[in-house]
Amino acid sequence: MLAPLKRITVPVTPFQQNCSVVWCGASGHGAVIDPGGDLDRIAARVKAEGIILDKVLLTHAHLDHAAGARVFADAFSIPIEGPEAEDEFWLASLPQQAARYGFPVAPTFTPDRWLVDGDTVSFGNETMQVLHCPGHTPGHVVFYHSSGVAFVGDVLFQGSIGRTDFPRGNHGQLIESIRSKLWPLGDDVTFVPGHGPESTFGFERRTNPFVADALFN
Repeated sequence: MLAPLKRITVPVTPFQQNCSVVWCGASGHGAVIDPGGDLDRIAARVKAEGIILDKVLLTHAHLDHAAGARVFADAFSIPIEGPEAEDEFWLASLPQQAARYGFPVAPTFTPDRWLVDGDTVSFGNETMQVLHCPGHTPGHVVFYHSSGVAFVGDVLFQGSIGRTDFPRGNHGQLIESIRSKLWPLGDDVTFVPGHGPESTFGFERRTNPFVADALFN
């Protein structure tokens, strides 16, 4: 039996963004999802676990998720995959976002691979499904692993949903993304949000004041 997907969460930046380090238990190859900052802390966890990094994955291009991606990827000589191309304007504004919020200089960049709905990303023996879930940003993607875990960025939180008051945010689109893309994955799926504690889709379907099933019956 193959070793399962392994993962750890490293909260980074003053926004306490949940950067995820994921890796294949069999091969030790892995990826870092949303290295927004505090890159030394992320690198230290990677080293401590003995992970061989294959790539950086981005759910979307907001500062706290993407600001450190270029520097981190260059340090490990690995590619950046994601988000979907509709977030290109957010990547282009990273230097301005960094200056506005007092972050370290964040160079703009183009990922090595834009992702689209239905794509897969892989590291070692592990593969994750890519779901395009716009609303918080137009190019936001979610990474889903068949073991029952999803890395949802700022689409969904325990008891809340992502903000939609940023440029090209869309509340109705976000609700539709959650209900049509995430719920069908199953109530037992655990999700890692961009901020705050983990939860399950089933718990949010019962209790979340924005997307609970009872609101739509």
